[in-house]
Amino acid sequence: MDYDKIIIGIDPGTNVMGYGILGVRGKDPSMIAMGVIKLDKFESHYMRLGRIYERVLSLVEQYLPDEMAIEAPFFGKNVQSMLKLGRAQGVAIAAALARQVPIHEYEPRKIKQAITGNGNAAKEQVQEMLRRILSIPKENLLPELDATDALAAALCHHYESNKPEVAKSYKSWKDFIAKNPDRVK
Repeated sequence: MDYDKIIIGIDPGTNVMGYGILGVRGKDPSMIAMGVIKLDKFESHYMRLGRIYERVLSLVEQYLPDEMAIEAPFFGKNVQSMLKLGRAQGVAIAAALARQVPIHEYEPRKIKQAITGNGNAAKEQVQEMLRRILSIPKENLLPELDATDALAAALCHHYESNKPEVAKSYKSWKDFIAKNPDRVK
């Protein structure tokens, strides 16, 4: 199929990293692919980071996305976990940047809000809404919710990039005229 835009979504993780590929034709999004990169077989954190780089680069080369949407790590109580997650995110970003793919980062709450209307939605609710919005057959869903979280990041970016631009704000009529001389005669 021919798409106007392809967005790769990434849900970073150090044990399981989710990815989702979203195709957009006109304003209509559809799922191209989704999956997970399982990393728990690698003992070394550095080997996991290397695998993330290889697989994300491979996905970028396979699907040729126009943009990447990635979930931002959220601040947790465990600083070491946060650091590892940030490294995983950074390596995924580096892989996309190696092929000049622009990056867009979204907080988990923003993604959940965009998909379900509730920033505190459970991962299962996000998956079910995605299934309905993108007409994904139930049998195509994976047991790992990281895949649909990644697809949700891509769909969130699609929604965000299609919002109309907010009107410029002006301090006064004089300010408006100064910034829009072509609109005043």
